[in-house]
Amino acid sequence: MEFSLDHRTASLSVGEFADFAIGPRGSDGGPQGIWRAQLGTHWHQELRKQASTETPEATFEIVIAGRVFHGGWTLTLTGRIDQFVPAAAGNAATLREIKTVTRALPVPEEELRADYPAYFAQLATYLALHRLAPGATPVRGELVFVEAGSGLAQTIAFSPADEALFRTRLEGVVEFLNHRHRARERLRALSYRPAFAELRPGQETTQAELADALARSRLVAFEAPTGFGKTGALLECALAHLRTGRFSRALYLTSKSTGQLQVMRTLQAMTDPAKCRPMDYASVGDGGPRGVTAWHVRNKGEHCVNHVFHCLRDACGYLEGIEARWPKSGLSRFYLLENEPRDLDSLRAAGREARVCPYEITRAALAFNDVWIGDYNYVFAPRNRGLFYEQPGFNPAETLLLVDEAHNLPSRAADAYSHVVRAGDARAVLAELDHQRPSRSLVRAWEAYTQLLLSLPPCDAFDAAQEDDLADAIDTVAEQVQETPLDYATLGPQGAELLWQTVELSAWLHDGSLQRLLWSPREGELRFTCLDAAPAIAETLRAYGGAVITSATLGLPDELAAALGVEPAEIVRVEAHTPWREGAYDIAYDVRVDTSYQHRNRHHGTTAATVEALHAAAGAAIAVFFPSYAYAEAIARALDATGAPLRVALQPRLPDLAAQTAWVEESLAFADALFLVLGSSFAEGIDLLGGRVTHAMVVGPALPEVNAVQRARLAACSRLGRDGAFRRVYQAPGIQKVNQALGRLVRAPGQHATVLLHCRRFIEPSYAALLARDYQFGATITTDEELSSFLLRKT
Repeated sequence: MEFSLDHRTASLSVGEFADFAIGPRGSDGGPQGIWRAQLGTHWHQELRKQASTETPEATFEIVIAGRVFHGGWTLTLTGRIDQFVPAAAGNAATLREIKTVTRALPVPEEELRADYPAYFAQLATYLALHRLAPGATPVRGELVFVEAGSGLAQTIAFSPADEALFRTRLEGVVEFLNHRHRARERLRALSYRPAFAELRPGQETTQAELADALARSRLVAFEAPTGFGKTGALLECALAHLRTGRFSRALYLTSKSTGQLQVMRTLQAMTDPAKCRPMDYASVGDGGPRGVTAWHVRNKGEHCVNHVFHCLRDACGYLEGIEARWPKSGLSRFYLLENEPRDLDSLRAAGREARVCPYEITRAALAFNDVWIGDYNYVFAPRNRGLFYEQPGFNPAETLLLVDEAHNLPSRAADAYSHVVRAGDARAVLAELDHQRPSRSLVRAWEAYTQLLLSLPPCDAFDAAQEDDLADAIDTVAEQVQETPLDYATLGPQGAELLWQTVELSAWLHDGSLQRLLWSPREGELRFTCLDAAPAIAETLRAYGGAVITSATLGLPDELAAALGVEPAEIVRVEAHTPWREGAYDIAYDVRVDTSYQHRNRHHGTTAATVEALHAAAGAAIAVFFPSYAYAEAIARALDATGAPLRVALQPRLPDLAAQTAWVEESLAFADALFLVLGSSFAEGIDLLGGRVTHAMVVGPALPEVNAVQRARLAACSRLGRDGAFRRVYQAPGIQKVNQALGRLVRAPGQHATVLLHCRRFIEPSYAALLARDYQFGATITTDEELSSFLLRKT
């Protein structure tokens, strides 16, 4: 739907108009929907041949369009009716719409009307538009239901009572448009608190610089160190633009749910009416929220209230019949009432009580909210973006996109375009197919696919002939899956996912727009790896009216532009001013050791002794960052071997932030040295070290592991030359992790940190140039005596 609030106009297709509803909508998507669409095309063609034989004058796919005026709005509707049969033998002409269904036919007429109201609304709309056309002649309407498996047809004649469906859709669309109009007026009167009660030195010009950058470019890169207050600065910028009307909505994306929760807390604090002057809020007369409205979107699985997450109507009582339960459920309160709790527990509790899927509450509520907060996948992953992009009224060109922790975006986007399949999983699906007894063609195709996976040897890359064989096998399965009806509820979530994954894999193999690698890391495992999603990222970013990407470590301008797939000139860069960080780091480059993989074993004793010396100088717990768990464990063993009394706390593998935080607190209280892994959530996502750890050590740059994927990326960057490719693939990501970790040691004015960069590579120009400015100048340590002298000065 496209609409203009100023001109009070809207344009939408007849199908979109007929499907329009506030609340859950019937879905033709998913496995059965695709299969039905395939067969639907077939039966449309068969019925077209039949109509042509019976009435040679019949025409097909006729465009029907018109304007409808209702409630002060002008709606332009456009669509194509399947068949137009001219008048004959005293009968009126017929507009005929054909719909394919999976259920057995015939069934009572009232049952079809109850189960497929959108189909009848679509026919009612075509008839209404035909009557509005100049010189219109009388017509009758027919809705032809076709049983997908057999082709058996059941025709329902349009009745005067069906006209109410057209009027109901009109009321619903106009109600939504009126709500958006009121929302704009509400935003024009929006009042909010500044993000910071007192500005830190350097924050005074941030809002002016961001506003100027967005005025000059649709793509802005905002680099600010950890602790600067990026979240508040971005939200203040977004609220200002929402109030002026430049953007109708803001999307705030982060890669971690903890960051999303922080965004919600900050936004609520900035817009809480109890903390703003009441007279700043204008009543808009609709009884709804008077400030900014926001929704935190959690993933679909987290919403689920079933024991097993299998999102299929036939397998879930919270989805089956949901449209009938919704109007009386009272769940619209979640987006119409201002103070209704919107946390995940509240959504699940309400969903259980109303027997409505909690995720459908979120999906229904989004269109009524000004700020959407969620994961990257809702914008940058094709299979997840439908939640945002299919919302009525959503238009990227009128939306401000905010991407936090953007240094993670290239890898996350590449992951969204990557896949993995395993022979063991395919064999389990084959066993389930035997129970269902589908077509022999599907079973044979899946059996051949499974045998091919079982025969795969470890391989860094397949040659052209092998890729062709794999593509043929996958294409055959994908074709059969789309043409074969199956009981996906019985098949189970994993089986259904694996079957329909082949459709995505087939498209992946034939898509040459992204750099990719097809390889097998071990027997029976096949990986479809996207090496670089930059073109897809660029296409997405350019669709938005404005986009601000932000991070503490955006990297150099050319490398940032390459990672996003855009030209450097497309990006306006804003760097935060942080005078309080000047001199906050005392840096030393310890060149006594070489921590590269080939040579680090020779220096384990020196590294262990340096950890002891650094702790002695600190007199408190220190942080030691390593490129890997294995390296950290090796140094812990070296300390044990020397009999050092140092209490070492090695970072555990904990997925939960609360558990991670508890471990850090306990370790700071009882350990002498925290051994952390660069690039992990402990190094990039834990903000407890600032001001509490005054001495830290980085044991070498965290270069990515040498494997098939990295070698393929090197080859893909060959145009940059050997050194340029190595810098892009290995050095830049490795040093970025160092910059991220060190940035969390100084988060506020008055904090200081003494840091040892423990490897001779840190003084090599190609590595040193990638270090953040705060870490580029320091002492060079070449002997034990120089280390002692440096630490003595910093004690």
